[in-house]
Amino acid sequence: MAEVWDAVIIGAGPAGLSAALYLARFQRSTLVLHDGASRAAHIPLSHNVPGYPEGVSGERLLATMTRHAATYGAALVKAHVESASICDRSFASVADDGRRWLSRTLLLATGVEMNEIELDAGDHDCAIAEGVVRYCPICDGYEHIGERIAVIGCDAQGAGEALFLRQYSESVTLIPRRYADLSPDTLQQLLQAGVTVIDAPVEQLVQGRACVRLRLKGCAETLRFDVVYPALGLRPRAKLAVDLGLSPDGDGNLAAEAIFGTAVPGLYAAGDVVAGLDQISVAMGHGAIAATRAHNWLRDRDGQTLKGH
Repeated sequence: MAEVWDAVIIGAGPAGLSAALYLARFQRSTLVLHDGASRAAHIPLSHNVPGYPEGVSGERLLATMTRHAATYGAALVKAHVESASICDRSFASVADDGRRWLSRTLLLATGVEMNEIELDAGDHDCAIAEGVVRYCPICDGYEHIGERIAVIGCDAQGAGEALFLRQYSESVTLIPRRYADLSPDTLQQLLQAGVTVIDAPVEQLVQGRACVRLRLKGCAETLRFDVVYPALGLRPRAKLAVDLGLSPDGDGNLAAEAIFGTAVPGLYAAGDVVAGLDQISVAMGHGAIAATRAHNWLRDRDGQTLKGH
């Protein structure tokens, strides 16, 4: 007979690993399935994770959190979960290689995928490691006080990020990736805030030593910036939730209330796949809430809670 876990968590980022820690300490049999694609793993150094004033790399943080959860009995298995369904009052999680796991509760901490700028894979990874390409103004804006900042993505998201970064530097430039798409009111607000807006789209991006050079369409000379923020959007990894009957919002996110429970009994979600602020500290809190809710749901199902309370 196949083993049935108390909880399967899909995703081993800050949300999934926090949930694993809590569930393991609740003495629940806990399995974390992950494909090694946590966005946090690519963070070279974050200075806004509470408790790490000197900064912490994504790899180090995830390794520490993995060890912490495993200390209390959580198991981790690398697998790309391709589908999820409900089978005989249990959740069935199936990997692309055919492996299958059953669980009484399921917690989706599947995260998001970034829409990245067009660079060769090695160059892109190097630019991230060097800190000259950043994807999170909230996380890293402070590190670029007074620097020359470019935002690529001339739409509402790009305009919003440019305005946000303006508080850190007097030199913020907004450049379209392919075409400009700004309303007259938005353009006026940007100009009043001191953001430079360029109409010509980026044709080539080249990483230099501690800088990035952008070649614009129709321009022979390149523009030099200390850091570039691509504002190209995210793609929530919500397929498994859809498999189970949940409906993402217009941006592909799961409802913020999914950390407390969903329309599918025993199904929870946490972290960046949930609508809200995509931050490590938020994801950790999500994981703690969802894990505690799942644990109490199991207690209620097993008749271990007071009736009427």
